[in-house]
Amino acid sequence: METAEFIHILNREGLLLASAAEQAGPDAKVPTCPDWQVRDLLKHTGTVHRWAAVFVAEGRSDRVPFPDRPDLDGGELLAWFREGHRLLVGALGAADPGLQCFQFLPAPSPLAFWARRQAHETAVHRFDAEAARGGTPEELGRDFAADGIDELLRGFHARAKSRVRTDEPRVLRVRASDTDGAVWTVRLTREPPVAEYGDTGDADCEVSGPAARLYLALWNRLPFPRVTGDVSVAGLWREKSAVG
Repeated sequence: METAEFIHILNREGLLLASAAEQAGPDAKVPTCPDWQVRDLLKHTGTVHRWAAVFVAEGRSDRVPFPDRPDLDGGELLAWFREGHRLLVGALGAADPGLQCFQFLPAPSPLAFWARRQAHETAVHRFDAEAARGGTPEELGRDFAADGIDELLRGFHARAKSRVRTDEPRVLRVRASDTDGAVWTVRLTREPPVAEYGDTGDADCEVSGPAARLYLALWNRLPFPRVTGDVSVAGLWREKSAVG
């Protein structure tokens, strides 16, 4: 996917998140994040947006700390969230393609990284806001969801901080059933998971389903659509894969 597509999706997802949060109200529980109310969701995502915007707008090469969460609530908090989202979308849209700044996952360029990362950050939390509101959530695009699976498996969980580890080596297959070529083989050991494209070799367990549902399941927002083989491997993912 192109950077401009990610910026477009980020804009859409942030607007949907704000709308769902407004309908739910700040006191509403977020069932997909049991420790949160909607106000916590807005403060978290809004803070991430502002943090990301600093790197893009200022070309910062050092990792800066997260800003403090605001002491706001209700309509003021919602306005603060919307303003931070607008600033991030604007910074990404105005950035030079050759921008050099900090990034924490591999990507073709820093601009491509931040557009992709923030689109997925916002999409997952938009789903959280809609879970708090209730009703039918907006659909995620199939290609975008497949890209998000790839970012999670080959990006986040390739890092040393991944807790998805096991003393007994296991192999997890991840298959998006509605997307050509969207298959990953994830090797689990005492080290960080190693994921690669394709269905190379045997797997102890396979999780599969439509890309959009599988994406949210891997982010622990929905049950896995289908599990075959050793279900304890899918359980290991559920237990250990939360991203800090």
